[in-house]
Amino acid sequence: MFRFGLAGIPLSCKGRTLKDAIEDTHRMGLHAIEIQFLRANVQERAVIDEIGLKPREVEDSIIVETLRPDDEGNYMPIGINKKLEEDDIVLQLFWNLATSYKELNMLGALAKELDVRLTLHTPYYMDLVSNGELTEKSMDYIVWGGILANEMGADIVVNHIGLYGDLGKKEAMKNVVENVKALKARYKSMKLKPKLGFETSGKQELFGDLDELISLVKKVRGILPIVNFAHLHARGDGKFKEAKDFVEVFDTVEKYMPNGHYIEFSGVEYENGNELRLTPIKKGDLKFETLAGAIYEQEYDITVISASPLLEHDAAYMRTITERVMQRKLAKKGA
Repeated sequence: MFRFGLAGIPLSCKGRTLKDAIEDTHRMGLHAIEIQFLRANVQERAVIDEIGLKPREVEDSIIVETLRPDDEGNYMPIGINKKLEEDDIVLQLFWNLATSYKELNMLGALAKELDVRLTLHTPYYMDLVSNGELTEKSMDYIVWGGILANEMGADIVVNHIGLYGDLGKKEAMKNVVENVKALKARYKSMKLKPKLGFETSGKQELFGDLDELISLVKKVRGILPIVNFAHLHARGDGKFKEAKDFVEVFDTVEKYMPNGHYIEFSGVEYENGNELRLTPIKKGDLKFETLAGAIYEQEYDITVISASPLLEHDAAYMRTITERVMQRKLAKKGA
């Protein structure tokens, strides 16, 4: 099964809401959206008139954590599954794409009805490497993204990992493994269903070449290696030239993707093994036609997300190219 979709709200979407995006994606004959969890902030506030309600029952609020005083008056996190009490403090998330759990549930139901697969991408600048202040914030955002994804029925939370910084690769891997295990534990304690996915990176200074991701998923079972071919192409200084180059990657990750492949694709400009910028798919030397041939020949169950600046245009272009490849192959078989 092939699904094509885009990373974010379609550029042509007039309403700029997630509801509009889901409906427009369906109308365009596309079947996936990677929701961008970018413009959000979280603020502490006291419980006002929500006493006795669970956070998911509060209208016009997305509460992502409850802090409750212990016997010594120290506020401790207790999650979002208990009824709110008078002395509680809550963390409320303000996001431009939804304002309540009820709305999140509605969006998920709409996507399911229209057969649009939802996934979610956390902020691009993340740090699961250094164990500094940004690491703690990054892990919180990944948990908050998991809450949003869970309520909408999105099945993957896609994340970047971060810079090596002053650390060697061995020490960086150690820190990343510990932090990802901690994230998995938080997801489990909060009963969050989405899988954690970690994306390949496009620069030498960033954790996340394919070998590192495979090593990570071996050390932390149940997480997913998310292949961004533009990133790998840049990091490999123009590596992907023939169908076999793509197939090797699919063969490598297949055993870790039990529900089918999930990839991101765009054009890319690069220099000396480093990504400079993502580009429209027709620009540059990373050819989707070659990938489409591999997808068809190998009969992959796959979702392809356009990360191109021409979001929906290039998603539709990839779908069209794949259909043409299929027609040509079928014509040859029938000849």
